[in-house]
Amino acid sequence: MYQENYDDEEFVGNIDVVADSYANVDEIEDGAELDDDELLMQAQAGVQSIPEQIRNFLGHLHQNLKTAKVNDLSYNYENQFARLSDKYYAKSSWPEPQYVAALVGDDGLFLILYRELYYRHIYSRLHPSLETRFRSFENYCDLFNHILNSDGPTDLELPNQWLWDIVDEFIYQFQSFCTHRSRVNKRSADEISLLKENSQVWSTYSVLNVLYSLIQKSSICEQLRVAQQGGDVMEAAGEFGSRPLYKMLGYFSIVGLVRVHCMLGDYTLALQTLENIELGNSRALYTRVTACHVTVYYYVGFAYLMMGRYADATQTFVHILTFVSRTRQYQQRSHQFDSANKKAEQMYALLVIAVSLSPVRVDENIHTYLREKYADQQHKIQRGGEEAVNVISELYMFACPKFITPIAPNYDDVEATVVEPQAYQLRIFLREARLQLVVPTLRSFLKLYTTMDIERLSTFLEMDAAELRNQLMVYKQRCRQVKWVGGPDLLSGELVSTTDLEFALQEDMIFIAESRVGRRYADWFIRNANKVQDLVNSQENKQKSVIANTGKPQSEQAAVEA
Repeated sequence: MYQENYDDEEFVGNIDVVADSYANVDEIEDGAELDDDELLMQAQAGVQSIPEQIRNFLGHLHQNLKTAKVNDLSYNYENQFARLSDKYYAKSSWPEPQYVAALVGDDGLFLILYRELYYRHIYSRLHPSLETRFRSFENYCDLFNHILNSDGPTDLELPNQWLWDIVDEFIYQFQSFCTHRSRVNKRSADEISLLKENSQVWSTYSVLNVLYSLIQKSSICEQLRVAQQGGDVMEAAGEFGSRPLYKMLGYFSIVGLVRVHCMLGDYTLALQTLENIELGNSRALYTRVTACHVTVYYYVGFAYLMMGRYADATQTFVHILTFVSRTRQYQQRSHQFDSANKKAEQMYALLVIAVSLSPVRVDENIHTYLREKYADQQHKIQRGGEEAVNVISELYMFACPKFITPIAPNYDDVEATVVEPQAYQLRIFLREARLQLVVPTLRSFLKLYTTMDIERLSTFLEMDAAELRNQLMVYKQRCRQVKWVGGPDLLSGELVSTTDLEFALQEDMIFIAESRVGRRYADWFIRNANKVQDLVNSQENKQKSVIANTGKPQSEQAAVEA
């Protein structure tokens, strides 16, 4: 049964535990210089400073964790933790872990999970110090060591959303640390010294090792492969993979690897990582967590975009954006809503780039949204030139992932020129995009005619006829792309024409043919009929309210309206 309010039931912890467990830990300032009595007094004061509602919440969270009540844990985690954070710790950190230890009987596993929440809250609401970044990494090491290095499967059970957030936050903090350490000129001498001495902290090798270890321990690749072939999944899962904790952590680690490879700029390896995950399957495990679902499609679409497969990128973005728009009303109360909405806005910007460079028809709702919000940008890209390049650059920098450099910088040369990974990836993308810009420009002129002399078109475009002939050949080549046609291999595909506008060049005459797809008028009428019905219902409800309040005092009417 869910506990909505803990005020009626007080949870009493053992304060004495704090002095025994944390007497030699440097988390307590000057702890080494204090005797046991002073430590106990400090611990008691720390525990008493925790609001009663927080103490009760932590107590029940601990109890649900021990008894493996996953549904209650899900409610605690997804609803109450966020609500209490907004109420008590909007601009400060949660209580120090050494004080929480007194409330949970110094339960080591619970404290590891609490520290994960504690540091994650600092990352989201405050500015983590370098020491905080180190301690968070050590805590993740403790958590993954407990899961991976135990003699048998651990009894720990967590809701899928929490498991996803653990993997997702682990990668986010890795990316944040890489960005932090790369800005050598902004680091103090003490920070540089700490970074040198702790080169293994948040290293790329350590992060990849954790993700691959979780995948291997869970046998998730074997499970997915056997499931596709219709075999015995439980046999392939083994002792560890048959447990939900290991299975879901392994699965989410695959998605995490896709993200890491994209941040490192290896888009081919990113798509190869998903060889056992079937995109478009409504029963796939990634659909159980909305944030994971959106993340998969975001990075797959971005990888396609960077590889010049604009048709595949468009198809990927349209699929997930349609899903987000249809489920938005159900996600608004979820703590995932903000992150999913932000990712959706980034994908709309990337979709503008993909559709502008390789024009194709998209879903009517998506097309309407792009026309309302990005019409100006699309027109500028269509005109070509440096203005188009600037617009693409702005959209790209807004929507691209946070790239990282996998190795540490040269700490001894503070003034050394550091190549920003964001700018480097943008240069790579623009090198291909500049060649592709010929497509929307030529297409806008060719759509106006069925036959046209090459001299006339060269006059419109203000270029030499010989140069235009070369541009038309480039247009032909750019409109033929490898397109994924299904199956587990996202890198495979068929070479197809990705445009609805074809032309043939015979001597100096251009013959143009456009294939038109009939609009689905039924969908259009149904959608707009529903909008009209909603408007009619809204007006009728307002009219009924006015009639019901007629004759009542103004104060009572105001109370009813409120």
